[in-house]
Amino acid sequence: MAEIKDGDSVRIHYTGTLKDGTTFDSSEGRDPLEFVVGAGHIIKGLDTALPGMQAGDKKSVSIDCADAYGPINPALHQGVPRDAIPDDIQLEVGMQLQMQTPQGQPMPVTVTAIDDEQVMLDANHPLAGRDLVFDFEVVSVEAG
Repeated sequence: MAEIKDGDSVRIHYTGTLKDGTTFDSSEGRDPLEFVVGAGHIIKGLDTALPGMQAGDKKSVSIDCADAYGPINPALHQGVPRDAIPDDIQLEVGMQLQMQTPQGQPMPVTVTAIDDEQVMLDANHPLAGRDLVFDFEVVSVEAG
């Protein structure tokens, strides 16, 4: 069997957890995740754990936030006027909204605070600033 290298297409089953053991994502009950190793399609810490592995191999990796979704960026916390949010949206702290960048790209945000004047939004990835653990198994490898 060939060892995985950058450019190979791989399929993995995985479970992603926080350091406290809370599961945030899993491929259980779904098709394996398929991607090209080294192409930047997945977080760096998982991508760099694959070279040298083979189909059938299993591994558990701890990934520092810098190699996952990055540290929390305070510049991505922003207040918007309350009246800029449509009245038909019943705002709650923790709810996800979708905004648009000036270029028209969708950008998910999380409501972090609400008052009569403004709504505080956080555009950081929900897992930013978190160290992660991935348990995974290589299902298949196709040479790139």
